[in-house]
Amino acid sequence: MPEPILSIVNVTKIYDSLKAVDRISFAINPGEIVGLLGPNGAGKTTTINMILGILEPTHGSIEILGKDVRACGSDIRKHINFAAVYAHMPANLTVRQDLYVFGLLYEVGNIREKIRFLLHEFDLERFADTKAGLLSSGELSRLNLAKAVMNEPRLLLLDEPTASLDPSISQLIREKIKRYMLSTRAGILWTSHNMNEIEAVCDRVMFLSHGRILLSGDPKSLPAQHGMGTLEELFIAVAREPLCLEHEVGI
Repeated sequence: MPEPILSIVNVTKIYDSLKAVDRISFAINPGEIVGLLGPNGAGKTTTINMILGILEPTHGSIEILGKDVRACGSDIRKHINFAAVYAHMPANLTVRQDLYVFGLLYEVGNIREKIRFLLHEFDLERFADTKAGLLSSGELSRLNLAKAVMNEPRLLLLDEPTASLDPSISQLIREKIKRYMLSTRAGILWTSHNMNEIEAVCDRVMFLSHGRILLSGDPKSLPAQHGMGTLEELFIAVAREPLCLEHEVGI
């Protein structure tokens, strides 16, 4: 077995008396897309922020490429990236300028050539000199994703990357992410409330509730294992009746 790209062991995050994340453990292997699912407030974004090093776990360990995030954060950050529909690029810079700034931050080599490739790959050439604040939601999503892959990350974190996008743009984004994973064997952690999307792209899913992983498995077979017809029905059950599911799986 190859070494996991991401390994999380018994990670807990406590804010005062609130336990936002409660002893979660999982790994992501090269070439694997893993869905992190759950209702609002389940702990998904807190988990992503701990992986990024924005937040520090109260307990437990997070390793990326075999290195502890707390001890080797600056080295690790060169090999990870992030995209979310709510994480907009600086609005007063043009698309080209935004990519150039982030290329410098990520120490991307041949940066101008890389930007030309990304503008073409994400159909942004005609917007290269347009300020990011003037882009549509779909154009911004393509820009966010171009930024997220410009350093060719080994670990890509996607927090609701297609939220509020129309089906055509969402499909385009999904295709580009899957193509990136196949060409690089990167590991991807993907959060979404769109269960059809998750079933289409993810090799494995984990359901979070109140900071705990209740269920995990293949998104195509997991619902039937718990008496549900669809992944969306299972999501609703996790959101509404987590205690019943905890009892079922023996947590």
